[in-house]
Amino acid sequence: MTLRQCGTHSTSTGPPPWGEVVLGVDTHGEVHVAAMVCPLGQVLGTESFPATAVGYGRLLAWARKLGAVRRAGVEGSGTFGAGLSRYLLAQQVQVFEVNRPDRSARRLLGKSDSLDAQAAARAVLSGRARARAKTGDGPVQSARMFKLAKDSAVKARTQAINQLKAVLVVADPALRERLSGLGNRELFRTCACLGLCGGEGDENAVAQATRVTLRLLAERIEQLTGQVDELNQRLSGLVERHAPQLLVPVGIGPDSAVTLLLAMGDNPERLSTEASFAALCGVSPVEYSSGRQNSRRLNRGGDRQANAALHRIVFTRLRHDPRTQACYERRTQEGKTRREIVRCLKRYAAREVFNLVNSVSTDPLL
Repeated sequence: MTLRQCGTHSTSTGPPPWGEVVLGVDTHGEVHVAAMVCPLGQVLGTESFPATAVGYGRLLAWARKLGAVRRAGVEGSGTFGAGLSRYLLAQQVQVFEVNRPDRSARRLLGKSDSLDAQAAARAVLSGRARARAKTGDGPVQSARMFKLAKDSAVKARTQAINQLKAVLVVADPALRERLSGLGNRELFRTCACLGLCGGEGDENAVAQATRVTLRLLAERIEQLTGQVDELNQRLSGLVERHAPQLLVPVGIGPDSAVTLLLAMGDNPERLSTEASFAALCGVSPVEYSSGRQNSRRLNRGGDRQANAALHRIVFTRLRHDPRTQACYERRTQEGKTRREIVRCLKRYAAREVFNLVNSVSTDPLL
């Protein structure tokens, strides 16, 4: 087979001699750059395709002309490459998430889209890329959309509350004294009903501007609160319908359950063992050894939101769950510190969540 170089692209001529080939894709907003690598690591071709439904079909058709495509490495499978990943999965192609090449490799080899696509294919071929991409086509993806909107609404509501209270600090003393003793809910309701005061002059204009600002901010807070409540109901409904078993154990509420489901994705089978889920959540120990020193240290990687959800679960159980409290006392008598015990409990919680999602009974504290 001969390869013809054309700028940054290469195409192949003649019948493909390889059986299985590996596809690598560097994704962008408007265009995806694909590279094909044979089992020996040789680049068979690179080509650019539009990031559209038609472009996805053309990309896979081009790749299959070079050999059988069963594995693909996609950089950014959860962002720019989400649509392509879903298309490849629907076409029975196993998709792996590929991180961008490290800086040392880029300094040595340079940076281009075709080089990144080749690096993605070689990462799959060598086994360095082992994390299978999320399918993003089920209830968990719906929950991801709802949570995105909820987090945005919560952030905007917090900002509006802070602004309202800042305006209240510099408001007219009579208005400030009238509103200062109210709780948040009553304060927002009262500010939303503020009308304009009578009279003219610069001082009255400032008072009117203050009242209008307080009213608009209060209306915004009430609107955002309604959105947050609606989204909470939708998220709770999704968990109750699709993973009700997560709400049975002590300490796991709808919010924590949604966060952990988002970490696992719509295809939790991509995580082959509970240890892989623990690593994904950043609750698995990391080897830290040199010479005669053999130790482990805290894993500071992984999904930090999932890690925070496990942290909330553990501290809720420490307050309300007798079994967790007994485990804490037992570990304390063994000489463990509080931090070490919390790390163990987070690891147990990750194991329990994984087994619950995969319908396997477990007794994590034994």
